[in-house]
Amino acid sequence: MDRFLGKEVQGSLLGKLEEQEQSTEEGATLGDDKGHTRKRSRRDPPGNAAHLAGPSWRHIRAEGLDCDYTVLFGKAEADEIFRQLEEKVEYFTGALARVQVFGKWHSVPRKQATYGDAGLTYTFSGLTLSPKPWIPVLECIRDRVSGLTGHTFNFVLVNRYKDGCDHIGEHRDDERELAPRSPIASVSFGACRDFCFRHKDSRGKNPLRKLEVVRLQLAHGSLLMMNPPTNAHWYHSLPVRKKVLAPRVNLTFRKILPKK
Repeated sequence: MDRFLGKEVQGSLLGKLEEQEQSTEEGATLGDDKGHTRKRSRRDPPGNAAHLAGPSWRHIRAEGLDCDYTVLFGKAEADEIFRQLEEKVEYFTGALARVQVFGKWHSVPRKQATYGDAGLTYTFSGLTLSPKPWIPVLECIRDRVSGLTGHTFNFVLVNRYKDGCDHIGEHRDDERELAPRSPIASVSFGACRDFCFRHKDSRGKNPLRKLEVVRLQLAHGSLLMMNPPTNAHWYHSLPVRKKVLAPRVNLTFRKILPKK
């Protein structure tokens, strides 16, 4: 991976928005899903939303799958953001760095952190977490995504993968705290990694149906919008890729319902 730049991110992020990178050559590689999955024109915004008309988008569709992919940050800006994330994000340690799977606790095969608005809690994998206050680099990325998509977010889960051995298994982001019908915005920095969607009916040794896995490559500086009802029907994962030697940081921005 190219050496990351050494300037402060606030100057580039808080100033005028830079021209968006139009090429998505490192972008989505799609499973055919027996004719269901397709791509529209690369320049069409998702749906009819005029506020998404800036960068080029790839529309990823299958039965119950609705996602939109673009490269949001140019390389120089993405390099600088990555450097700031490596420097500023504080990851969980100790008991918070473990996850419960089928009733057993295991070390998480990646680093994790949560940031967001005060008063929120988020429960996943047997852990209930209160986010740390926003830091400037995360606020800037959040605001860029909101400005492009028109959606607001009050929470982010940060996952850091040190190399291709760090991974995350198949899961759905369907926690009760998530605001109904709200999308999840996934922003990636660092190494390009494979990202896979598998339909809930196609899992296990004896699946109810055989639907093709939908595979994407999430590039440095990219944004993947996972729109409803995607998480109701499809599991997603970041599988092991031993040939990948560089780190990756992924941010999933969400809208969490406040506690009543």
